[in-house]
Amino acid sequence: MVAESVYLKLELRQNDVTTDIHESTFGLRSFRAEGSSFTINGAKTFLRGKHDGLIFPLTGFAPTTVEEWLQVLNTAKSYGINHYRFHTACPPEAAFEAADLLGIYMEPELPFWGTVTDETYDNHNEEEQQYLIEEGYRMLKAFGNHPSFVMMSLGNELWGSKERIDGILKDYKAFDSRPLYTQGSNNFQFVPVILEHEDFYCGVRFSRDRLIRGSYAMCDAPQGHVQLGPQGTLTDYDDAILPQPGMGIIGRASGQSGTIQIQYGTEAKTVEADAAVGQLIPHIPVVSHEIGQYQTYPDFNEIAKYTGPLKARNFEVFKQRLEEKGLDHLAEKYHAASGQLAVDSYKEELEAAFRTKQLAGFQLLDLQDFSGQGTALVGVLDAFMESKGLVSPEVWRTFCSDAVLLARFAKFNYKAKESFEALIELRYLRPEPLPGFKLEWALAAGEAQLASGEAIASAHLSGDYVDIGRISFSMPDVRTMTKVSLQLRIAGTDIRKSYDLWIYPDGIEADDSGLNLFDGLTSEAAALLEKGERVLIMPHPAELENAIEGTYCVDFWCYPMFRSISESMNKPVPVGTMGLLIDMDHPLFKLFPSEMHSTEPWRQIVENSVSIIMDGTDRDLQPMVQTIDNFERNHKLGMVFECKVGAGSLLVCTVDAEQAGQTIEGRQFLHSLYQYAKSEHFKPHATLELSRLRELLR
Repeated sequence: MVAESVYLKLELRQNDVTTDIHESTFGLRSFRAEGSSFTINGAKTFLRGKHDGLIFPLTGFAPTTVEEWLQVLNTAKSYGINHYRFHTACPPEAAFEAADLLGIYMEPELPFWGTVTDETYDNHNEEEQQYLIEEGYRMLKAFGNHPSFVMMSLGNELWGSKERIDGILKDYKAFDSRPLYTQGSNNFQFVPVILEHEDFYCGVRFSRDRLIRGSYAMCDAPQGHVQLGPQGTLTDYDDAILPQPGMGIIGRASGQSGTIQIQYGTEAKTVEADAAVGQLIPHIPVVSHEIGQYQTYPDFNEIAKYTGPLKARNFEVFKQRLEEKGLDHLAEKYHAASGQLAVDSYKEELEAAFRTKQLAGFQLLDLQDFSGQGTALVGVLDAFMESKGLVSPEVWRTFCSDAVLLARFAKFNYKAKESFEALIELRYLRPEPLPGFKLEWALAAGEAQLASGEAIASAHLSGDYVDIGRISFSMPDVRTMTKVSLQLRIAGTDIRKSYDLWIYPDGIEADDSGLNLFDGLTSEAAALLEKGERVLIMPHPAELENAIEGTYCVDFWCYPMFRSISESMNKPVPVGTMGLLIDMDHPLFKLFPSEMHSTEPWRQIVENSVSIIMDGTDRDLQPMVQTIDNFERNHKLGMVFECKVGAGSLLVCTVDAEQAGQTIEGRQFLHSLYQYAKSEHFKPHATLELSRLRELLR
């Protein structure tokens, strides 16, 4: 933000005597909505926003000094944030003063999450509504001079009278035309509208299928591309925002008028909805609402931070539940593994927003954890705005800043010698011109550089998007599965980016010959185990009842909250798991090298699997591939585990071998699994009774 501070002093004098003095500091700037974009003093800007629910665990209330807000906002700014949306709240003046100094775009919101009614509604409460409207005027009068106060919202996920909402907007704009106004954040959900007097639109979709973020709760399905599987980095929302000619009428907002059931706060609600007519085509800037919401398992070390009046009773309960399940020794690994998958998900979520030319900004939910609504640990910062140790600000800014390099490519998994091609783009919003530059790229495996090149960008930048060009090369002829990194940087600047890719030897076959392989605990399999033989059981996932279905992405927002909402709406309950915990040093992974957390080679494997509920089994029976459950259920979930049964050795894998065999990464995993089962390393130590095994595999 570029603003010039102005100091104004007014004196009222009578007979050469000063009787009153008014002093004010304000800023001169022009923040506008121009077409599909926001501009600041004529230059295009892109909102990199976060939600703020005024969570301050040490005090229980928002800071009231500029120094405290400078610390909070500076932390957010170090992660590339330039915009704050306050959820049904307005911060104190100190927050605006700090934002003025740091150049943060502020959007306070009326303290309302409900239905805006008029006289035709049976439950209309004119006194209540007038109080809310007057609160808006008070906000404008008190804080409107601050240059950081550039936007205002009428509330969160409102319903009710569109005419009354638009009338409130009209009146506010007549009173103070300086901020830009929106009808609310994600109003009317599945049946969105754009009102006459709003300056920008903030929502999550333009119809059921025209989605503009990467993740959704099951009760708001369909889910987003980050949850369902980005087989590369090609997704953007341009066609969802502005459908191209010839696409026809897609995704009408509602199939019928009447009532529909929606998520409403932490519950469900039946509301009136008008039938959509044609397509909703935005003519104002579009901001994506509450993007992300990727959950991390709790870090119980955080309990000690609660030294003020608020105590972490929620964390204490979650810790006790984990201890009761005998899994407390895994708590820190759960946190780290789920957290790394969440960071990877946020990277794709944010890059999809930056790839979208028709998008004017986004509002994260969130950079920090949220203590309410069942406890939503969705941040890379904890509730204290302190790092959870998952990602550094420097790395986060490679995909969330005013200059973001973007590589568009089709997939993450490649055969040896297969061609790789990527379109390289730059979204550049810095005030300093970048008249010409050199892109340097390299493909590296650890310290070894496998390929490299460069591209010279033209001397003229067109808008905030720069199509740098395409890079292409052949993948190395590897003999083993190899993780590589595609590294991009603009020479002489801090602008850089990296992407992990995986290369597989060509011609890998999953050879199960010589194995005692069964799809269940048959009498023959049991007899072989009693004789001391080795047995591999790979049940058909659909036939297992004592299991949780496989899903790659971490849980959305908070499992207990959305489980309850889904149940009340008679909709599918979320799976509720949080990625894999992998014993990466186990010899099982000799030919399928893995990290401790879920990575792209596992996506299709996990999606075609289940995990067995192993509650009550001995602690030393630790799956080599364990699915992390949420903090409400805390199931011990095994996808791959081994044990002694009788005199024999048993290996269990609940991956659909037929489906896994359709992909190169799946074949590589099966190859590694089968080779391990035949090797001298297959010597399990934990024991399991045959009767207990039958219970697990039912």
